[in-house]
This record gives sequence, structure tokens and C-alpha cells, in this order.
Amino acid sequence: MPDTQDFEPRILLYCCQWCSYTAADLAGAMRLSYPPNVYIVRVPCTGRVDMLHLLKPLEEGADAVYVSGCLPGECHYVSGNLKAAKRVARVQKILQELGIDPERVGMVYNSASMGPQFAQCCRDITERIRALGPLYGSAPSDKEPVPLEAAAQ
Repeated sequence: MPDTQDFEPRILLYCCQWCSYTAADLAGAMRLSYPPNVYIVRVPCTGRVDMLHLLKPLEEGADAVYVSGCLPGECHYVSGNLKAAKRVARVQKILQELGIDPERVGMVYNSASMGPQFAQCCRDITERIRALGPLYGSAPSDKEPVPLEAAAQ
């Protein structure tokens, strides 16, 4: 079991510009703290997040990749968040087949007015991934990329 005491996971969080990114902005305006190791990438809609956007960061050293979209039924592009959720589920299945914990990729939902919930969501994700430990090992030199080509065969 890896020593998770000093482990700070690197988490990439794709946020839709309409709801989740606005919730992150609200959390900042309210001076609510959330872990600085959650790197936010603003996207026009979570429906634009492809499976490769979820897999490639893991291959390059991220410990987890999450997608934060509009609440179900409230997507500004009608069904973008539902498409993203299906892609996340497919990637989770691929990770499981590779022997990687599927919780390293996930989907969460936040509306624009959910600043406190967004901050709590980031804390929860960080704690979940910290409990799993590093994806590749504790030191950058331990990093051995997972051959994603194996998933395609």
C-alpha cells in the first residue's frame, strides 16, 4: 500500500463554462478554499470532452481526470452532459480492463449557483484520489505510462 500521507494527487477537472466553471468562480468570489492540485480546464460544454481527453492526461502523469457539467436536464446544449457521462462510463470500463481503479475518472454535476458545493466536490475528489494513492508511484522517476494501445486491441 503506498504511503498517502504526503501524496498530493494531480487532478484535471474539465468544467463547462456555463455552470461548473461559474460555480468555481463563485467559490473563489466567496473565498472558499479547495485543493490547489485540482487543475481546472474550461470547456464550452462537457459534451466536447472526448475519451482521449480523459485518457491522455492519465498517460502523461495525472492521477485522476474528472468532468464537471451542468445538472442533468439543465445542459445549455440540451444533452452535452449526458454524452459526457456516457464517455466517462466507457473510459471507466477501459480502465477497469487495464487493472486501473475506474474511480480515477468520473463525472460530477454543479450548477452556476453551487459555489460551496463545487469547493466541497473538489475536496471530496482529492480525498478519494489521495486514498487510492499515486497512479504511477510516488516519484516522477517511477512513472511508467500505461500502454493505452492495449485497450484498443
